[in-house]
Amino acid sequence: MAERTEVGVGVLARAAAILDVVETEPTAAADLARVLGLSLSTAYRLASEMVRYGLLRKDDDGRFALGNRFVTTSMAQIALPVLRRLRDHTGESAQLWLRRGDLRLCAASVESVHELRVTLPVGTTLPLPAGSAGHVLAGDLDKDPRARERGYWVSISERTPGSASVSAPVRTRGEVVAAVCIAAPIDRVGSDPGAGFGPVVVEAAHEIEKTLPSV
Repeated sequence: MAERTEVGVGVLARAAAILDVVETEPTAAADLARVLGLSLSTAYRLASEMVRYGLLRKDDDGRFALGNRFVTTSMAQIALPVLRRLRDHTGESAQLWLRRGDLRLCAASVESVHELRVTLPVGTTLPLPAGSAGHVLAGDLDKDPRARERGYWVSISERTPGSASVSAPVRTRGEVVAAVCIAAPIDRVGSDPGAGFGPVVVEAAHEIEKTLPSV
């Protein structure tokens, strides 16, 4: 690992320099400090803050590597054809949701063909954890043995009275990075939407996982 002697003093410049280092291999904080000519405390503080925003992640050995934000930025285009097939199969609106701090962001959406439908356009942000996608992104699915076993979360009139949703996690390296969601009026899907939608939502999430770029 070569030494680097010129690193900008601004936070953005230093963050970019850290990304340049970890792009080739996971790197410990001490090595980041040495290569970039920073103090250990500064390197660790900056890298830890980048983990918070998904720009970096920590591997099992505590080293810093490129984070899941670099996967999720391309995920909307990857997910769209999968969501269209899911919508065509179920007849209901389908979305891809990403976590952004304490919110969830709708990154991709295709609407139901029915006149009465649940509409959640791209760019919509909602607080965690309300709604099935919110629970998935908040990590609640992995904390609930029954939900984890079946692979999806069901929400009925939790966020919006009269609507129901079923969501499944999209994972990379075992970590939840997104949620695939089917949302529909309760009057059309009944009191147990998971029975009909759960398996196909899980299948759609797995299909997206298989096409994600590795970082």
